Amino acid sequence: MPNPKRRHSKARKGKRRANDFLTPVGTTACPNCNNPKTPHRVCENCGHYRGQNVLQKDEDAL
Repeated sequence: MPNPKRRHSKARKGKRRANDFLTPVGTTACPNCNNPKTPHRVCENCGHYRGQNVLQKDEDAL
């Protein structure tokens, strides 16, 4: 079995371990359509944000 010739640096070890402690993104229910969405973002399903229709969704395109 081959062994490493050089020691891995602390920065390289930290970069590798950085993803071990990530937390999943939280989701909330859209008050208009009750589909899950990320907080403080426009709902991708219905296009509403804070009670207003922000995005125009085409029903015929689906």
